[in-house]
Amino acid sequence: MTAAPRRAARFDGPGQNRSLERGLEILRAFRPGTDLLGNGELAERTGLSPATISRLTQTLVAAGFLEHDAGARAYRLAAPVLSLGHAMRAASPVLQAAMPLMHEASARLKVNVGLASPDRGDMIYLESIRHHRKTTLRTVVAGQRVPIELTSLGRAYLGTLDGAARRHLLAALRATHRPAAWRAIAAGVRTALVNLAREGFCWASWQPNVLALAAPLAPMPGIAHAMALNFSLPFDPAAGEAQPLAAALAPALLALRDRIQQALQGRADAR
Repeated sequence: MTAAPRRAARFDGPGQNRSLERGLEILRAFRPGTDLLGNGELAERTGLSPATISRLTQTLVAAGFLEHDAGARAYRLAAPVLSLGHAMRAASPVLQAAMPLMHEASARLKVNVGLASPDRGDMIYLESIRHHRKTTLRTVVAGQRVPIELTSLGRAYLGTLDGAARRHLLAALRATHRPAAWRAIAAGVRTALVNLAREGFCWASWQPNVLALAAPLAPMPGIAHAMALNFSLPFDPAAGEAQPLAAALAPALLALRDRIQQALQGRADAR
């Protein structure tokens, strides 16, 4: 998986608490597949000085958000971090409105259904309903990150940005790829943006034998910033082209997107 674009550690915005933001950068450094991180690795991932890392990791251990493994001289995330994720999911108006509709669509159409939100260079799954038993389609769970530039979810999100914001994000993402690889990725992004403008959805097949199509959810009551909704299912390239299959499923995806937005608007109107 492509690494998220690195950002310089800048904590000088008006009204911002620098120590809090630096502590959050340390928590951000932990990703799935990363069990333990030492001070040196945390400094490399965050851009913070070793002295700052040492001070803040001690604070996070004392607060219960990190555990210190003395033998490994490293840290791992502690249970309160998990409880924050659970609290977020339980309180999310988007998930409250979307999950019943997503479950119904998954069962009826026999596809996987996902909802994701952007975070820097990635999309984070807020919910992932897995219909298929195929291993590559069963491992996506809530909280998992996928790269913006390679996925239908990420490209659908790119379609919601204005030109300047999109160029800025793509420039950061380009720096994480070799030039030859980026040329192919950029062509896929351009095609996706054309499809989004014309049809309201885009598709990608960045995992072998998996087709995913996605549509954006625009900001509205209950959605602070744009998100993306997707369908995914097994796809054998030898059996035919992906585009007709994506086009056949697109009306159902767009209808689900509209129902979620209507449910959110209904909740807002009822308040």
